[in-house]
Amino acid sequence: MKDITERFLEYVSYDSQSNPDSESFPSSAKQLVLLEHLRDELEQMGIPATIDQNGYVMGKIPSNCRKQLPAVGFIAHVDTSPDAPGNNIKPQIIENYDGGNIVLQGSGAVLSADDYPSLNSYIGQTIITTDGTTLLGADDKAGVAEIMQAAQYIMEHPEFKHGPVCIAFTPDEEIGRGVDHFNVQQFGADFAYTVDGGAIGELEYENFNAASAKVHFKGFNIHPGYAKGKMKNALRMAVIFDSLLPEGCRPEETEGYEGFFHLVHCEGNVDEASLTYIIRDHDKNLFERKKRIMQESAEAVCRKFGEKCADVEFQDQYYNMRSQIEPHFHIIDIARKAMLEEGITAHTKPIRGGTDGARLSYMGLPCPNIFAGGHNFHSKLEFIPIESMEKAFKVIVKIISLFTEE
Repeated sequence: MKDITERFLEYVSYDSQSNPDSESFPSSAKQLVLLEHLRDELEQMGIPATIDQNGYVMGKIPSNCRKQLPAVGFIAHVDTSPDAPGNNIKPQIIENYDGGNIVLQGSGAVLSADDYPSLNSYIGQTIITTDGTTLLGADDKAGVAEIMQAAQYIMEHPEFKHGPVCIAFTPDEEIGRGVDHFNVQQFGADFAYTVDGGAIGELEYENFNAASAKVHFKGFNIHPGYAKGKMKNALRMAVIFDSLLPEGCRPEETEGYEGFFHLVHCEGNVDEASLTYIIRDHDKNLFERKKRIMQESAEAVCRKFGEKCADVEFQDQYYNMRSQIEPHFHIIDIARKAMLEEGITAHTKPIRGGTDGARLSYMGLPCPNIFAGGHNFHSKLEFIPIESMEKAFKVIVKIISLFTEE
């Protein structure tokens, strides 16, 4: 059986970064190279697998039990974030971590337990880091490796009893398009888990409601020496608009279940300007209230500068999956029990972000998220303990076995 470390290092050697500026799907052709490799690898294990025109890889291990059992699925994405370089990755392997500083040899950056206290949980373990010049890609190639390790285990242990097991690997999750064309019916699972969480023990079935907002300001420019009573400065409108949003509601000021307004882009001149925000809240009523606040702020700018000088365009992106998971809460109970039986305490917390599982849950496939084991995702300080990957693989196998007891 291939070692999970070997498998993970193989997958991170592929540059599979997604491209938010692309209009194609997948957004980068290089993702297809890894996806095709995974399809071939599943088939080499004896698992029938396909890759469709959109790059989705799907495989299915048939049940080897006589009784009718639900089909359980596991999903991970192959793309890495565009937030940091994702090519020519040079992993560092730190065996028997002693709690001290880890110097990343490519950049000289230091990974310190003073700055990242979670490192203290892994003293004595083997940690894989970047060299400080790129991300590592544990988000979500750790999830990919863990699912593949579980698949290989099942195929090499015919005595292991299981129902139908569905496997999928997807592109473009990091740019919010991961399940745009995902065929739930073709996948064939009754329930599924994304293996895309962080630290060991994470179990998530709540996430933000999410929207984007584009605020456009229309001004009027004229020579500043003759501007009195005539000029309408679109840049000032934008500054005033942002100042009208509630204090304490920015990402850097919030945690837990608290939502926020996040200004992500601004551009313009005196004549015309625009601000782009993302809006997040776990509570649907507070989420809608945030959108109303933005609309009311635009109306206030119009009262000051003139009719139709400011308008807001909203686009909902995804919703909190909790309402879709709760009618099938046994899948959370099974994940908790699987972790407990592997000596792990489940840590249930809200996701301060989104997940493909949220969208899939609203597409009819209840799909919470379980840990993949990594830390500092999307950064050059990303790291993952090998022992966490091994535990994640064992939890996947345990979940499959527990579904036979349903």
